[in-house]
Amino acid sequence: MIKTEQLVKRFGDLLAVDNLSLEVGEGEIFGFLGPNGAGKTTTIRILCGLIQPTAGKAWVAGHQVGVDSDKVRQAIGLLTETPGLYEQLSAWDNLIFFAEMYSLPPVEARKRVQETLEWLQLWGRHKEPVATFSKGMKQRLAIGRSLLHRPQVLFLDEPTAGLDAESARLVRDSIIALKNTRRTIFLSTHNMDEAERLCDQIAIFKTKLIQLDTPRNLRRRFGVGARGVQVRLRSAVSAKLLETIQALTFVQHATVLDLPQESGGGFALEVSLADPDNQNPALVKCLVENGAEIQYITEQTATLEEVYLNLTQK
Repeated sequence: MIKTEQLVKRFGDLLAVDNLSLEVGEGEIFGFLGPNGAGKTTTIRILCGLIQPTAGKAWVAGHQVGVDSDKVRQAIGLLTETPGLYEQLSAWDNLIFFAEMYSLPPVEARKRVQETLEWLQLWGRHKEPVATFSKGMKQRLAIGRSLLHRPQVLFLDEPTAGLDAESARLVRDSIIALKNTRRTIFLSTHNMDEAERLCDQIAIFKTKLIQLDTPRNLRRRFGVGARGVQVRLRSAVSAKLLETIQALTFVQHATVLDLPQESGGGFALEVSLADPDNQNPALVKCLVENGAEIQYITEQTATLEEVYLNLTQK
């Protein structure tokens, strides 16, 4: 649904986008991560047909940007960093106005606006001025505005920035619901937890593309230090069991953990492994054969934030 080939954008001597090539599939949530000034918003503006690239090509929903720009705009919805709503108008009047801008017939416009407000949990306040809304409500209304014409591709630029936890969760829930309708979502965010929970693929970008992969693969490939597992046990780890585990040739390090009471307390063993996917079965077999009662095993890898900082600061 989105494809770029060696996309370049210069503003005078400033190189904002440097030979960006990527592909985003239909129904995918694509995370676009990078520091401020990395060129993320510039890339979105190019893909939405708002500015022309200096070089390279891009396609959105099968239409070439800069060639079929009107068709590109018909196929997309855009949520910018600032919603830009008419604050003195009601939520209803705001959406009716934009439905008319999308040339929707009056009857269809009213139907879609009501459906959108109900879906966004704003119907109960649809007659009130937007100026009385919280930031989270305005953000949800702006998402609804971008969906009135049923776009195939939705661009979201920092959709949860500055929102409280409850409002951010409602926005994220809305994004997940949109994915279930097979819409493609291009999400620019600084929220690493949000990116990891929502995105199928993540591009780490700083003027040029640094890495592109799934969140899980990024953590596995670029996490600093050894990977491993935390084994939660029913009883305390004996010195003999610890020595047995440390003696295994594939174990790099094993440590007994004293779990804090706020996390439930209990007994655990943290084991560093070079290749947990292939070495976990042998580790579990050894533990069981030596009398350990395993409650559960948790994979230990670097966080996406650690990976992001490691890659962008190099």
